[in-house]
Amino acid sequence: MAKLFEPLEIRGVTLRNRIVMSPMCMYSCPEQDGKVQDWHLVHYPSRAVGGAGLLIVEATAVQPEGRISNEDLGIWEDGHVEGLKHLTSLIRQHGAAAGIQLAHAGRKSETDGDIFAPSAIAFSDRYKTPKEMTENDIKKTVTAFRDAAVRAKEAGFDVIELHGAHGYLLNEFLSPLSNRRTDRYGGSADNRYRIVRETIDAVREVWDGPLFVRISASDYTDGGMTPEDYVQMAAWMKEQGVDLIDVSSGAVVPARISAYPGYQVPFSETVRNGTDVMTGAVGLIEEPAHAEEIVQNGRADLVLLGRELLRDPYWPRRAAKELGAEIQAPVQYGRGWN
Repeated sequence: MAKLFEPLEIRGVTLRNRIVMSPMCMYSCPEQDGKVQDWHLVHYPSRAVGGAGLLIVEATAVQPEGRISNEDLGIWEDGHVEGLKHLTSLIRQHGAAAGIQLAHAGRKSETDGDIFAPSAIAFSDRYKTPKEMTENDIKKTVTAFRDAAVRAKEAGFDVIELHGAHGYLLNEFLSPLSNRRTDRYGGSADNRYRIVRETIDAVREVWDGPLFVRISASDYTDGGMTPEDYVQMAAWMKEQGVDLIDVSSGAVVPARISAYPGYQVPFSETVRNGTDVMTGAVGLIEEPAHAEEIVQNGRADLVLLGRELLRDPYWPRRAAKELGAEIQAPVQYGRGWN
């Protein structure tokens, strides 16, 4: 059996294989109310039919001002639960586990009105200048993550991922490039980590299932975060009950990145080997043999596919054929699966 198709159990949730659909924004809430639409009910379950082990629903905002765009999914009010519950039911009917990425865009929000960040520094000329968050703002946001976790549980999700990457709010606090605060939420690594620590603790109060955190392991800029810096933070996360670090990189500041297949996998290795915590590898992983090499050689425990699963919802079937593994076909597709 190819290791890519070995099940993985995390806190009582069994993933049927190591293939994960990475969270990718769909910008598909035209009423700007954050509610699940027909598009979501088709898009995600189709990847479950295709054979992925875990689908992580796109960055879902814990506060209205925390949306990346006005058309993002939301989980900031109880009215969002019904649609999300329908979505998780459809995903799980087809054998996949359902995850959700809880997120706040911080200074990279393009919503109407005020936006918030650790410091009043715009991401670039294209973005608004955010308001520097007060400690009361921070407290409200941590509570919003906690409340969102309660709603995620009510909606039937199996996995929660906290979005601490790609230049969004939690990532902004972690990086000294975007966090210039002089209070207890800025300065030292321990202080910059404080909001993440508080958020993880708040979520763990109400959520006992698998908990992931996505990080940006490199800022690709002098003075920014490096994979080695994240080893300590990942160790703190593990101590707090985080089960897996989803290792991405970049986007906290504009930077030139040389992207090629597997370019972020070494970051996953660094975190995994430095902390003995499970990791997920992501970033232009397209070929089944490459995905198998990553998990077979212990470079990550899960492989997250983004654009490749947009192009081919049935990538797991192709991978199984190429790697000599067998996966069960949906009954309806049996005659054409092999």
